[in-house]
Amino acid sequence: MTQMSEAKAGKITDEMRQVAESEGVDVNLILDGIASGEIVIPFNPLKPDKIALGIGKGLRTKVNANIGTSTDQPELENELKKLTAALGAGVDTIMDLSTGGDVDETRKQILKHCNVPLGTVPIYQAAVDIIHQKKSVVELTSDDLFKAIEKHGKDGVDFITVHCGITAEAVRHLKNQGRLAGVVSRGGSFLVEWMHYNQKENPLYEYYDHLLEIAFEYDMTLSLGDALRPGALADATDRAQIQELLILGELVERARKASVQVMVEGPGHVPLQDVQANIILQKRLCKNAPFYVLGPLVTDISPGYDHITAAIGGALAAWAGADYLCYVTPSEHLRLPDADDVKEGVIALRISAHAADIAKGVKGAMDWDYKISKARREFNWEEVLNLCIDPVKARKLRASSIPKEKEVCTMCGEFCAIKHAKKALEK
Repeated sequence: MTQMSEAKAGKITDEMRQVAESEGVDVNLILDGIASGEIVIPFNPLKPDKIALGIGKGLRTKVNANIGTSTDQPELENELKKLTAALGAGVDTIMDLSTGGDVDETRKQILKHCNVPLGTVPIYQAAVDIIHQKKSVVELTSDDLFKAIEKHGKDGVDFITVHCGITAEAVRHLKNQGRLAGVVSRGGSFLVEWMHYNQKENPLYEYYDHLLEIAFEYDMTLSLGDALRPGALADATDRAQIQELLILGELVERARKASVQVMVEGPGHVPLQDVQANIILQKRLCKNAPFYVLGPLVTDISPGYDHITAAIGGALAAWAGADYLCYVTPSEHLRLPDADDVKEGVIALRISAHAADIAKGVKGAMDWDYKISKARREFNWEEVLNLCIDPVKARKLRASSIPKEKEVCTMCGEFCAIKHAKKALEK
């Protein structure tokens, strides 16, 4: 059984109750949302010792952090440090994108130490496995790919990115149109290369029913990847991107019929004025499936500060209806992130998500802001620091510049506006 099959039967699971309690909503809202496909709970029952998390309509906007090894930096120890940093910064989910070293052991150790839902991209596993056999990615078979997917299900992975919508027709649109940045999705590039070399259809699309069978068995939520997402503003909302989105909308409906939970991934690099249109388009074409967006980044000029660029786009995307934001770190486009980058990325996108939740009227979102403002008015510095999104950094900054008067800060000192106005108004 899956969360969705249970919901369709009108059965409330323990996970649905946990999500309802954490979100402060009626459990029937969760039940109905999962039954319709507008909410998902990525929760592989083979690893039950984790937080049950809801993503979708009417719920708090969630934030994901990508970690994982590369061939240049394959050390597991670094990834566990990143995991600790992400969890400490309040991330909602983790994705392991490892491609270097022992990817099986890395995934198992991350699963062992991770108490939030974990996602993976199984085609990376398949690619690494075939390369270890001294072969090329183009020599992958569909069996290789589906074995990797099943392996991740057996390990307890909660959701998987699968690039099912990049079809031969979508690639034809890409070739005819041309692009400034081409294909920037790693999994997408593997499939483009594979389809071109073998002159065959994408096996994840051709054998989608088999994928649904595996996903149902382990109740792995499918995150339908945007293999043709734009990697430059000039490529945003082009024919290739939209063609893939049309296919993903069809695949969403097929997954729902099979009682498999599904969400859809989105761009990418998108000009600010086009972000809202992209969200509206996805929601309509994909029947309001939860939308998981990378940023989006609203300018291409900010390597070193891409977490800020993503935070700008993420706030607008979530306000427009995106349900789930994938973080971007300061080192995006430059190098593999370290633990400090991971923390910066998580905090930046959590701010975006919270700002959007206030705008969307998500239940309880404004309460946090009210509490910290009340504490600030009362000069209750301990409460202010506790309520900050990053209390550690806030305490460090406060301690680095001690005011003469303990009630205020060194920005205004004796001329503190709140203190003077309060004194005058309370007479």
